[in-house]
Parts: sequence; structure tokens; C-alpha cells
Amino acid sequence: MSRAVYPGSFDPVHNGHIDVVTRASKVFDQLVIAVYESPPKRMLFSTGERVALFEESVRDLGNVEVVAFSGLVAPDLARCVGARFIVRGLRAGLDFETEFEMALMWRTLDPGVDVVCLMSALHHQFIYSTRIKEVAKLGGDVRGLVPEHVAAEMQAKYSSAS
Repeated sequence: MSRAVYPGSFDPVHNGHIDVVTRASKVFDQLVIAVYESPPKRMLFSTGERVALFEESVRDLGNVEVVAFSGLVAPDLARCVGARFIVRGLRAGLDFETEFEMALMWRTLDPGVDVVCLMSALHHQFIYSTRIKEVAKLGGDVRGLVPEHVAAEMQAKYSSAS
């Protein structure tokens, strides 16, 4: 059985993430989405909220599980969930350099883990969580960029912060 892990902060989960997960769920028998508990950046949503938002987004995918994690992706997380593959999504531009460097580090830490990159669909190439948060914070409509329930939660967060 092939098992993969898709790690990230997912703050917020957006349609580009959902696209990668949907496609990866067809490649692997099991896919574990791993929501990083302590990213080195300021989060809009708590870890529990990010897990719940992602779970709601992929509830129709029977072979996908969403968990929180801390520590190193390789070897710690991959071994913990029994994954031999780490899934990453690639957009145009700087993503390749960043993902290439991470893949080399993960292979150094655990040579038994391979990185599988899926190219983002063309219409998701420009979607970044940071930009989505900026647009939502300024009152812009992000419904075409994130699932409906995520857009509603973002609107609630930003309207309560005002």
C-alpha cells in the first residue's frame, strides 16, 4: 500500500491545496494531510481550526486524513504516519527552487523518503495563502480562491478584528 504525506501550514487552505490533494488521492492509496502546528509565521487560524477547515474541504475523499504535526517532516512525520512519499505542489516561479532545496534536505535526513511534486493547475498558479489573507483583510472577495466555508470563516475573523 502506498502512503504519502502532504505537509504545510495551510493558513488558510485554498483551492490550489484542494487540487493537489484531490489529484494526489488518486495516485496514493492513502494521503495524510499534515497541518504544521508551529510555523515560523503569524497564523490567522489556530492549528485546530486549520485542521477542521481542511477536513471539511476534503470530506468526500475517503482515502485522505488530516492531522496536526510538529517537528521534522522527514524523518519524524513520515515515519510516524508510515509514509514513504512527501507530496508537494509546484506553482510557477520560485516554488521550484524552494521545493528543490526542501526535497534535498528531506532526502538527506531520510533517504527512504521520496518527494513527489504535482504541478499546480494553471488557474491555481497565482494562489498563495498570504495574498488571500491580504485580500480578505482588506474586504475583498476570496470565494473563488478558497472553499466557501473557508471564505466565511475568514470574513468572520477579519470582521471581529475590526
